[in-house]
Amino acid sequence: GNLPLAQEKLTRALEQNPRDPNVHTAIGLLNDRLDRPREADEHYRAALRLAPRDPDVLNNYAVYLCKRGRYDEGVKRFEEVANNRLYRAPEAAYTNAGVCNQSAQRFDEAERLYRRALTVRPNYAEAVLQLGNLMLQLGRNDEAKAEVDRYLANFTATPELLFLGVRASRVTGDIRAEERFARRLKVDFPDSAPARALATLPRNPG
Repeated sequence: GNLPLAQEKLTRALEQNPRDPNVHTAIGLLNDRLDRPREADEHYRAALRLAPRDPDVLNNYAVYLCKRGRYDEGVKRFEEVANNRLYRAPEAAYTNAGVCNQSAQRFDEAERLYRRALTVRPNYAEAVLQLGNLMLQLGRNDEAKAEVDRYLANFTATPELLFLGVRASRVTGDIRAEERFARRLKVDFPDSAPARALATLPRNPG
């Protein structure tokens, strides 16, 4: 959180090695935090010129583009990451591309990408979480709950997915399922943020 010190250190690092893509990426992130989009973009692009096939560089730039509302560019970069054989987690790139499309209100494309992520890795909890949240956003509440049930029947629970189950069950009026999800969340993950959030969950969300 010490941005002036970060800028000082990164300026020195850039002077010492101006061809290090990680330095340019870090400076891009810093400028984004400082709300300097032009400078941020320059450094992210410099990192790409130095390491055009580095999936981490591509991924960081894609996150930045989507955050700035440049959705088409961001999705394109995420798909480059997903198709990069050097990247070991294409499911994460597909999920991130889905989030970017969801932010752009391209819901069908977002769902397609979440499901693509789950085709690559069926136990990828983050894709299920994002897919379930999308379904709740679209009022497809029963489907959201079904996605959680399907995942939990086959894979290890996460506190975020159990909380999604609570929310979906509450909206559909399935009190028994809501209590079941909430009980498991409190027992298995008592110190998690989702467990603490149970107390403040609105009775009639959405």
